[in-house]
Amino acid sequence: MTSALSRPQVQGIFDPATWTVTYVVHQGVGSSCVVIDSVLDYDPKSGRTKHTSADKVIDFIRTNDLQLQWILETHAHADHLSAASYLKSKLGGKTGIGEHITEVQKVFKGIFNLEPAFKLDGSQFDYLFKEDEEIRAGDLIGKTLFVPGHTPACVAFQFGDTVFVGDTLFMPDVGTARCDFPGGDAKTLYASTRKLLSLPPETRLFMCHDYPPSDRAVQFETTVADQRAKNIHVHDGISEQEFVAMRTKRDATLEMPVLILPAVQINIRAGEMPPKEANGIAYAKIPLNAL
Repeated sequence: MTSALSRPQVQGIFDPATWTVTYVVHQGVGSSCVVIDSVLDYDPKSGRTKHTSADKVIDFIRTNDLQLQWILETHAHADHLSAASYLKSKLGGKTGIGEHITEVQKVFKGIFNLEPAFKLDGSQFDYLFKEDEEIRAGDLIGKTLFVPGHTPACVAFQFGDTVFVGDTLFMPDVGTARCDFPGGDAKTLYASTRKLLSLPPETRLFMCHDYPPSDRAVQFETTVADQRAKNIHVHDGISEQEFVAMRTKRDATLEMPVLILPAVQINIRAGEMPPKEANGIAYAKIPLNAL
């Protein structure tokens, strides 16, 4: 029988502008908690940021008298800016991401020609998690699962019967993540999906995004059993060769995410803005004809 400690409480906070779900994982009023994949609101037309989505997370944490221990990222997102730095400034806690973020930093420091002082050791984050490394937040105990393919740095976080899969999987009627970003690889993603789908069938899987068909509402929780039976890209019986052919063909038709250029250069900094220039303004770079 599943114990209370192995089945954490999960609050999903959906951001409709980016189709992103931020999760607060906890064990009830007064407990420690972790936040996974937070969102900083960003207007690409004006370059202005706001905290509407992040403030909903803060309100939930304060209302339930939770103590924030970790602010976790499943990867350096290309479709939204992280609010990790803002949450840390308001509630404390440590930022964490998988240790292979250093590979992503190296690639994008070159693409964006970032300042020489930008370090490639992941030190912008408070902690870099290794494969299967334990995560503790009070009595809440989890571990890190490496699931590369969408990016080389993708991880999932498992707490008891619950796994936060990042962009590796979407809801069964949506499929899987794209693999055409720098360092992405469809063959690697297939292996990562099988890793997740080898967990017990009743394991709860929480998506980072949902892009629903027009005939259903937004959903972001499913199970291993449901994914193995129904996922349109990786249900049981789909071979690696079939998946790679499908994913490669599909990725060739996709446009870049609207926020990829500002998002990645902020997110590899753990949500911090680039250094302000001599006029007191921070700038996000737009490399022309580079991606």
